[in-house]
Amino acid sequence: MSETLYTAETPDDVKNAKSLHLLTFSTGNGRALQIFLEELSEVYGLKWTTTFINIFANVQKEEWFLRLNPNGRIPVLIDNHQNPPFAIHESSAELLYLVNSVDKEHIFSFEDEQESSEMLQWLFFWHGSATPYLGQFFHFTQMAPEKNEYAINRFRSESMRIYGVLEIRLSGKYTGEPRDYLAGKGKGKYSVADIKAWPWVQYWENAGFTKQEMDQFPHLLQWIDRIAQRSAVQIGIGPKYN
Repeated sequence: MSETLYTAETPDDVKNAKSLHLLTFSTGNGRALQIFLEELSEVYGLKWTTTFINIFANVQKEEWFLRLNPNGRIPVLIDNHQNPPFAIHESSAELLYLVNSVDKEHIFSFEDEQESSEMLQWLFFWHGSATPYLGQFFHFTQMAPEKNEYAINRFRSESMRIYGVLEIRLSGKYTGEPRDYLAGKGKGKYSVADIKAWPWVQYWENAGFTKQEMDQFPHLLQWIDRIAQRSAVQIGIGPKYN
């Protein structure tokens, strides 16, 4: 029941929301949801409301938030069309929830079973194998109070390996056919697999990687630029969410 989901401490804009409601901050995971909601708005006219969570003040660790996501992380998506309201955490699960509930024409997903499997494989790869390394690299290079060279070198190496995996896929190294997107037949189709990965990869310079390091991934850099041209992507990472 909503009485267990919301408390007196829950912000009014959260507990009084009437439709989809996003709790976010413009991190890699937050931006994935922001971008996908903007994409769905352009195609389907989707409406939602947003609450911005100050993660540096640890708002996501407050009890009212932990009722929505016991892991204390953003983003969180609440579907207030359901009775009682239904909260979804973990960004990949949220993307798939929106695929199933909104993307009925499979504009950002696939009807074909094998193509859908490819999308899930790359989505899960990014969720489980990429974001932990990239997140830790950013932490130890940008946020840690003391420099730990072992940690920095380890997570830099693993992050570069992850970029290399994307380069293999997009270059068509083992298929002979370069791709535009991660999942789908032929050159692929823009899907939630790309939406999940792109926000993390696109800020490679701010994360601490050099142009010389990234030049060994030309197809990955083209993929970054290709997706950056989308209007919904620019809105999803732009001032609306700052």
